[in-house]
Amino acid sequence: MAEDGLEPWGPQGAPRDRGGPQGEEPYMSLLDLPLSSDLNRIGEQLHALARAQSTLQELLQAVVNITGELELPAVLRRIVRTAMDLVGARYGAMGVLDEEGRFLAEFIPLGLTARELAALEGVELPRGRGLLGHLIHHPEPLRVKDISRHPESAGFPPGHPPMRTLLGVAIGVRGRIYGNLYLSQRQDGQPFDRHDEGVVRALAGTAGVAIENARLYQQVRNSAEQFQRLLLPRLPDLRPFAAGAAYRPASAPNAVGGDWYDAMLLPDGACALVIGDVVGHDLRAAADMAQLRNMLRTLAYDRNAPPGTSLSRLDRILRALDDAPLATALLARLEPVDGAWRLCWSSAGHPPPLLLLPDGRVRYLDTEPGVPLGVAVDLHRPDHSQAVPVDSTVVLYTDGLVEIPGQPLDRGLDALAVAAARYAGRPPEELCRALADHHPSDGHDDMAVIALRTPPLTGYGRS
Repeated sequence: MAEDGLEPWGPQGAPRDRGGPQGEEPYMSLLDLPLSSDLNRIGEQLHALARAQSTLQELLQAVVNITGELELPAVLRRIVRTAMDLVGARYGAMGVLDEEGRFLAEFIPLGLTARELAALEGVELPRGRGLLGHLIHHPEPLRVKDISRHPESAGFPPGHPPMRTLLGVAIGVRGRIYGNLYLSQRQDGQPFDRHDEGVVRALAGTAGVAIENARLYQQVRNSAEQFQRLLLPRLPDLRPFAAGAAYRPASAPNAVGGDWYDAMLLPDGACALVIGDVVGHDLRAAADMAQLRNMLRTLAYDRNAPPGTSLSRLDRILRALDDAPLATALLARLEPVDGAWRLCWSSAGHPPPLLLLPDGRVRYLDTEPGVPLGVAVDLHRPDHSQAVPVDSTVVLYTDGLVEIPGQPLDRGLDALAVAAARYAGRPPEELCRALADHHPSDGHDDMAVIALRTPPLTGYGRS
């Protein structure tokens, strides 16, 4: 008996001879080795294990990448691209269902070359017939080795690249089928297998969560943007002046911000213009913006005071508030003086006004910008004035329109001046929309712009 009480047994239950001095490894006959079929099976299992481990790592990274996106179009494209990479597919597409879940309302194809896209120019996007329709009505994973031989295949339109294999998986959001993920043509020429199906099904579960997150983000963003727009005033009737304004939310996740504009006719015949920007990008900034706007509107309307005086009074009011906001602002008065228009303004750390003259010239009214509101409440704020011809346009804007990260502010100001000159002949409302749509900045900050055009002085009250 062996020391441990167990006898070493050889083939067929016979005792195995150690065959050598004590402590040496026992002799193993070639007959004891596994058969070649067993070795092949073990090799296949090891290969499958290595493939599964690699796929798991790729899938985990894919989850991180997909859930990191918040914009729904980017999420959908990322899902398709990730699925293609995971299974080595040449083509991929996402079909988004309509509200009734009967047809494809949106189809996002990836993998097509420029030549293939050109060949499909004018061809209607798939609506969900044939095999695509089969997956809509039977949302179970679908693997097809030869599309043309499938009984529900409807063929391809002229110019469509040849596709033989298909892997389709439905994507659900909150218990409802949101759309389908389609993959075709593995790069190695092989049909999709059970491993591919399992990977894409796992990805589809994550995709549903990512889509829902993006949809919730879009809802929150839309609500925040609507809240911001409700806080901004609708421009009142400013006749005989022509006026316009525009606001654009930031493209960053915290879209709501503190930019605002305002305008009103004053009892003395002048027209007041305001532009401002509260520091921050959240609902608090938007609420602070509304508070500042209302206070400044009251100060500008109730007292026939220079703009610098009104800004100084606002600063003193802010000192009495707990947790007063920090903001930039520019308050201007456009008034008739001695048979001409005069612009009088004061700045609290804000970019300078832009003046569009009737002869086509464009110039900034550069002056010392001063410090923002809430910084130095006892600081005197100087006023500045400029004669303005009839049919000129005064443009006030926030820095979100001109700031380009990593570049001097002058570059953005120059680009805005070029755009303003291009659209100067349009009505102020169209001018503001054009500047907001063709701004030089990167769009990561919200932006506001307001424009006022001087009317003829005939029949207008004069001081």
